[in-house]
Amino acid sequence: MPIYEFEGNVPDIDSTAFVHPLASVIGDVRIAAGCYIGPFASIRGDFGTIVIGEGSNVQDSCTLHVGHGRRCELAPESHIGHGAVVHGAFLRRNTLIGMNAVIMDDAVIGESSIVAACAFVKVGWEVPPGCLVAGIPARVVRRLEQGELQGKAKATRKYQELAVACLSTLREVKVGD
Repeated sequence: MPIYEFEGNVPDIDSTAFVHPLASVIGDVRIAAGCYIGPFASIRGDFGTIVIGEGSNVQDSCTLHVGHGRRCELAPESHIGHGAVVHGAFLRRNTLIGMNAVIMDDAVIGESSIVAACAFVKVGWEVPPGCLVAGIPARVVRRLEQGELQGKAKATRKYQELAVACLSTLREVKVGD
């Protein structure tokens, strides 16, 4: 798997985290216990620091990056859907970023909030806790219901289970000749 030191910064990846061999992790990156990093994810800590909290998942083709000397932080149980971009933002515990959403610098996604697929969260915007946001630019649509929060937690647990299964059973195979 492409894990790269950059300017003396070596990624720190917990042994219980799964990073797919086709993901790329560069520089000042910390990936905590029980995380799942999917194929083609690009996590570039070349300009600043990226911290991925315990039990989080960064799915296929996501990009995490940060500006010079800045930070990007995903609190525990962050859930980043396929193709999303998180650039220098701060995700509080138990957030979900929908597929192909873009979260810009210094945005703060409140605890237990969901950013809808394809939404654009502008620079510096603070999403309140427990909300659904959607649109371009994103706006608060409504408060989340308990069932939605339970569904999000269940989906995140599935990715935590996937990390464990991948660590023990994922193997490259050669098919055909």
